Amino acid sequence: MANDNHLFPVPCYNGTMLKQDYYNDFFDFGQQKINFSFFELHLPDDDPVYTLKKVMEELDFSGLLACCSDQGRTGYNPIMLYAVVTYANMRGIRAVDRIVELCERDLAFIWLTKGQRPRRDAFYDFKGKKLTGEILDELNYQFLRRLKKEGLLTLRELFIDGTKIEANANRYTFVWRGSLNYHLAGLLDTIDALYAAYNALLHENGYGPKYDLGDARMFVVEGMDKVRRVIEENRKRKLTKHKKISNNTVIEIDGCSPLEILKLQKNLKTIAEGEGIGFVYGKGQRKPEIQKLYEELETCGSRLMEYKEHFEIMGKGRNSYSKTDLEATFMRMKEDHMLNGQLKPAYNVQIAVENYFIVHSYVSSDRTDYNTLIPVLEKHRKAFGEDLKEETNENIQNEEGILKRQTRSIQTEGHFGDIKENENFRRFHYRSKEKVYKAFMLYAIGRNIMKYHRFLHHEIEKYEGKKEQKTA
Repeated sequence: MANDNHLFPVPCYNGTMLKQDYYNDFFDFGQQKINFSFFELHLPDDDPVYTLKKVMEELDFSGLLACCSDQGRTGYNPIMLYAVVTYANMRGIRAVDRIVELCERDLAFIWLTKGQRPRRDAFYDFKGKKLTGEILDELNYQFLRRLKKEGLLTLRELFIDGTKIEANANRYTFVWRGSLNYHLAGLLDTIDALYAAYNALLHENGYGPKYDLGDARMFVVEGMDKVRRVIEENRKRKLTKHKKISNNTVIEIDGCSPLEILKLQKNLKTIAEGEGIGFVYGKGQRKPEIQKLYEELETCGSRLMEYKEHFEIMGKGRNSYSKTDLEATFMRMKEDHMLNGQLKPAYNVQIAVENYFIVHSYVSSDRTDYNTLIPVLEKHRKAFGEDLKEETNENIQNEEGILKRQTRSIQTEGHFGDIKENENFRRFHYRSKEKVYKAFMLYAIGRNIMKYHRFLHHEIEKYEGKKEQKTA
């Protein structure tokens, strides 16, 4: 194999290189290959980099190249950058600084880059702006179709499971729904009292008819009655030293408008100007009652806006999030170094596996797997046109169903064991669901190609499934 794979000379780019040139440059169509025997002597014939190049020769990179501009100065070949990042993931390397170092010192990386030395900014720009989740999915699906032609996959049988991987977020930047509900209840009581004070001000001084102002009506927030009942119950439990119950009621925050408070502030300003009442500031100044009411409404309006933003970020499907990664949810992890059941910001990562290959991955903010199955099945239907039917309880309980369930644990749990224990992939280094998904997909693609390399070299064999049920 070494005779067909040589280290190529460093190309010189100009500013008008067309996208087709990226293909010609990386795969050397129509170009003379130059033999560097020194590198061939030290790069083994069975190095996985050759398998990667073989796989990439049949991939369509039009989606990736569509994100590259033909205008201005041409940067590094995006196909080459993709190859380098993928090969790094095949070897369990995810840190960009480490990849940059290997491009200068490792023969396989030098072979892929043809002696170029892309810096960290080039990789960050490539991974952040040119690579998308859709592009990575499509490149993975192209490779899986090849595996189907070679008989390694059927794409008609998936084994799905999930795990939780810690997010790149501070562990103590949590926002809890129960805490928000508790403080919102107190805030609404304060606002209700201020509305009453506003109406009393209008009636006692005759400002209503004089300035054509009506009474203020407190807005109703659906679900707050239940929140208040839980708060009262927890107060009783605290006295009797019983455990508190959760207060994670999802309330309809849309009816809670800070704009209504702003209207009252404008009305108070109008009254103050009409009555010649000036607002005063600084020490030794006695504020008029209308100014005190105005400032209290302003404080409550700001707090109400803050709470509303928290609820909108959190949504209705989860009860927490992290301030440093808004899409990360606090979950109970198996790794509990403090031994106190501490919750950590994390993502729920689902994989769909067949014959050791990761067919799909799905990253979610859900703490459980209840809402993750349908999205994975939808991805499979759109990618391969296969509509996998849900098995009934009867099919799961029969002999074949029991064997399939045992196979699921073998197929998926083996991946998670490798991911967390052998590869030490326990924490994401990026923030936001989009970047986290891209990081995991790069890992999955690298892992799939490495599995394919091991199949080609007979290091592993196709999994034929369990033939009989294990008996005790």
